[in-house]
Amino acid sequence: MDELGRKSAAEMQAADKHNIIVILDDVRSMHNVGSVFRTCDGFAVQALYLCGYTPQPPHRDIHKTALGATDSVAWKHFATALEAAEHARSEGYKVLAVEQAHNSISLETIGYTNEKVALVFGNEVSGVSEDAIKAADGCLEIPQWGAKHSLNISVSVGVVLWELVRGNYKL
Repeated sequence: MDELGRKSAAEMQAADKHNIIVILDDVRSMHNVGSVFRTCDGFAVQALYLCGYTPQPPHRDIHKTALGATDSVAWKHFATALEAAEHARSEGYKVLAVEQAHNSISLETIGYTNEKVALVFGNEVSGVSEDAIKAADGCLEIPQWGAKHSLNISVSVGVVLWELVRGNYKL
C-alpha cells in the first residue's frame, strides 16, 4: 500500500482538486452513492452534493462501496438539486445536467479547459428532474450504441469525469 503513494483522507481533503462538483439528484441506491463517492475521490473533484432523498453518510451500505471516500471527499446535502445548482452557480460554476435531452451536447465534444463545472446526475429510473434540467446551463449526453441507451449512474459519473479530466489530470 505504501508503494502506491496513497494520500490519507486529511491529505486528500487538502490536496488540489479539479474544478468539478458532482450533484446527485434523488439517487436512491446507497451502493450507487458509495460508488460515486469513491469515483469523486479518484478524480479529485471539489465536492459531491447529495440532494433530495439521496442517502447520506454515515451508513453501512454507503461505506461498503465508498471504501473510506466519505472521509476524503467534501460533501453537502441540499433539499433539492435546484438548491445545489444555485449554490454551485453562486460559486462560479457552470451547471450541466447529464441527461439524454433535446439539444444535449455529446460528451466527446465538450473538452475540459479547467472551467468550473457542476454536473447533475439523476435518479436511476427517472433521470435528472425536469426542474433541474430547466435550471441547468445545458445538458451533456454520453453517446451510446446499445439497445438500452442507459448506463448505471455510478458508471455514468466515471465516464463523464474521465472525459472531462483526461487531458488535464496533472494536479
